[in-house]
Amino acid sequence: MLQRGYLIITLLVFGSVFFILLSAFLTSIIVQLNVARDNYHAEKALHIAEAGLEYYKWFLAHFPGEIQHNTGGPGPYVREFRDPEGDVVGEYSLDITGTEFCGEVGRIDITSTGRVHAGGPPRTVYGRYARPSIAEYSFIINSNVWAGFNLDITGPYHSNGFIRMSGTNFSIVTSQQDDWVCNNASLNCSGADDDGTIVSEGDTIGGIFGEGPNRHLWTYPTTGINFGNLLLNLSDMEARAADSGILIPPDPTAAGYRVTFNGDDTVTVEPVTATVSHNEYSSEVGDTYTANNIIGTVGAATTYTLPSDCPVIFIQDKVWLRGEVDQRVTLAAAHPTATSSVPSIIIQDNITYSDDQAGFLALAEGDVLLGVDVPNDLTINGIFVAQTGKFGRNHYETLPSGYGTYRFRDNLTVNGTIVSNGRVGTQWVSGDTPISGFLNRVSAYDRNLVDDPPPLTPRTSTTYRFIEWREIRND
Repeated sequence: MLQRGYLIITLLVFGSVFFILLSAFLTSIIVQLNVARDNYHAEKALHIAEAGLEYYKWFLAHFPGEIQHNTGGPGPYVREFRDPEGDVVGEYSLDITGTEFCGEVGRIDITSTGRVHAGGPPRTVYGRYARPSIAEYSFIINSNVWAGFNLDITGPYHSNGFIRMSGTNFSIVTSQQDDWVCNNASLNCSGADDDGTIVSEGDTIGGIFGEGPNRHLWTYPTTGINFGNLLLNLSDMEARAADSGILIPPDPTAAGYRVTFNGDDTVTVEPVTATVSHNEYSSEVGDTYTANNIIGTVGAATTYTLPSDCPVIFIQDKVWLRGEVDQRVTLAAAHPTATSSVPSIIIQDNITYSDDQAGFLALAEGDVLLGVDVPNDLTINGIFVAQTGKFGRNHYETLPSGYGTYRFRDNLTVNGTIVSNGRVGTQWVSGDTPISGFLNRVSAYDRNLVDDPPPLTPRTSTTYRFIEWREIRND
């Protein structure tokens, strides 16, 4: 009997241990199944959320610029999600916002949250949808160009013409041109050091050549950028400014206007009542001529508050430009109905940002020039477009009394984008020796303007695309 008792006790002990192990094993299996199910549902919720982004991409292709899902009211907008058999297995909820200036939609921000009806956590993704703009580039040039010594470039650099790259590029450099025969009248190609080979007149050289490093980032020929597609409709821009922005007509008693951004949502405009004549040389003119880009005196100032819904200033005259920008704003110097007048912009002083959300577009129907009496260390932020002219600083061999020291300036820093129909140049050399202009130049595109450029910024494509995507954690 005693042995039977021991046997029963032994069976009970082992049975209890077995039951505990079996229970733990089954519990582990159930937990793993629940985890796998939740992971499956979470992954499915992510796919449903992404389907929401793709749906609104399709929707915008049929209703461009519509950010209220054709409802006339704010979101969220909830739609069912069906599997391939047509059964409703979940839903996505869309929150949509966008920027709109002067009646034109810029970027569109879409937040899509996906849910599976069978359970599991929701997943949320965010996408920014916009048309690519010129802000993606550091330079877009519609001409042959020499990127000179002591020039550092960050951001894509493109020319539809030949490029002599003597500066240092940290991003891709592209040219529309293929190999060509060196003609010393173009880019001083004869005598250039092209990867250790000294170029001579009549040599066949590449569409991009020169002394610069990082040649692995040079590509030619590539598809050109149609410069005509980048040109804004100035008459349309003028009409938008007249309707809801600021439109300033020419002053027949003045040479143009000095425009100062004040860093407080206002801009001060003063008529330039007298200028100082000086001589300058331009490669486009091919000779020295008399210019009037130095301000002598100004008249009474008028201060404008920038309209929040259309911060666009359209001035039908020449503009001298300076100041501190604190929002996204666009300024144009143009007179599309006056065939005898092609206004230019003269950058007279620093153009800086006082706010992280600031962005600036300066567009001239003619040239965008760096003036004579600029600071020794000049910093300009923004996108600068010379629609029919060029961006640059002309050669000053002789200057009026009191201005001689301005022939050379030390440093130029550009944070943004330069778009120029003509050849860009901010340093003039004889051989390899600077004879006027900026001794050191740094140019970098502004990543903040790529996603959300200023109003009416020219686009490089009419097609919207996702330019940003990320998952938002639902903690």
